[in-house]
Amino acid sequence: MTAAIEAAARAVDATTLTRLLPARPLLLALGEPAHGEDVLLELRNDVFRQLVEQGQYRTIALESDCMSGVLVDEYVTSGRGTLDEVMEHGFSHGFGEFAGNRELVRWMRAYNEGRPAAEWLHFAGYDGPVEYNGAASPREALTALHSYLRQGLEAALVPCDADTLDRLLGDDERWTSPAAMMDPGRSVGQTPEAGQLRLLADELVALLDARSSQLVEASSLDDWDRARMYGHTATGLLQYHFWMADSSPSRMPRLLGLRESMMADNLLALAERGPVLAHGHNGHLQRDKSSMRMGDQLLEWSSAGTLVSARLGERYALTSTLLGSIPRRGVDAPPPDTIEGVLYGLAQDRYVIDAGQLADMVADVPLVHRESPWYGYSPQDPTHLASSDAILFVREVPAS
Repeated sequence: MTAAIEAAARAVDATTLTRLLPARPLLLALGEPAHGEDVLLELRNDVFRQLVEQGQYRTIALESDCMSGVLVDEYVTSGRGTLDEVMEHGFSHGFGEFAGNRELVRWMRAYNEGRPAAEWLHFAGYDGPVEYNGAASPREALTALHSYLRQGLEAALVPCDADTLDRLLGDDERWTSPAAMMDPGRSVGQTPEAGQLRLLADELVALLDARSSQLVEASSLDDWDRARMYGHTATGLLQYHFWMADSSPSRMPRLLGLRESMMADNLLALAERGPVLAHGHNGHLQRDKSSMRMGDQLLEWSSAGTLVSARLGERYALTSTLLGSIPRRGVDAPPPDTIEGVLYGLAQDRYVIDAGQLADMVADVPLVHRESPWYGYSPQDPTHLASSDAILFVREVPAS
């Protein structure tokens, strides 16, 4: 079996990767099993550069806050701000601290310099503004959408004024309190004010859609798309806060599913404008449902990849990345009865292989799901192999 896998393994580059796919995808997802590892970010950057050089993709989307990502896109397209500023304020989850992300943004800005707008590369975040310990206030998203509508339409058409929004929103600290994640009673998501905001947000989004031609003519399609992102973010955040205030057993799976739904909405909206390389955690981009145990309760929800794949079909392609070892994190050589252990036996340090072909090769091998001693690394579920299009394997993550 090792010899057969060795014969099917290929060097990692964009051309080899795309040849493994059934068709040229509109949304090409590149997953990772751990965040922030230099070798994985360098591989991603190399693949994106090659795709750009081949004229296939001009947009990259990262698992980072979609609203903060606007700052990065403005920098790489127009040079607004400085590299230090966008790395500090243009990323969520601490991703601006990763050297590979900094190099990506620097390279994109250098590439765009002096080129016409039609040839620019674009950056986007596709995550919602949520963290493991809470969620953002809907203020930024709601006020940005409201401001856009007020600038492009007659005031009488917009269902509220800025003062009304400000009054209903109140202090942002009420929305962002980490205590609300642990105690539903501390959340403001089901207050009368929050209920009014949900209705207003729905009306504002409906107005954005109904008056799209007028608004695009008064601004631009890019501006309208950005306003739609703010609208989806506002409604998503208000739903998220609603479920933060819920005390039923449905609370956590609904919160986890809402985040994935926000990711999927952003990815689908980006794909409407042209081919996108999306990079993020394997768990978000996988076609399979996600699950976790919380006490004696099994929580299940649809990942962003599940939702996007259902809409795009073969126009969505997934390359999942697997790791052998991360010595500095205490992740040693994988056991031989795991899929990582099987792949670890090959001589190459990194390679890509057709996922369906690999699944067939190991179909009769009794594999177990690898256990990780480090919370930041998620091994591959061997039963999910065939739901990827390609598998990228990295034998060892060297020290940074």
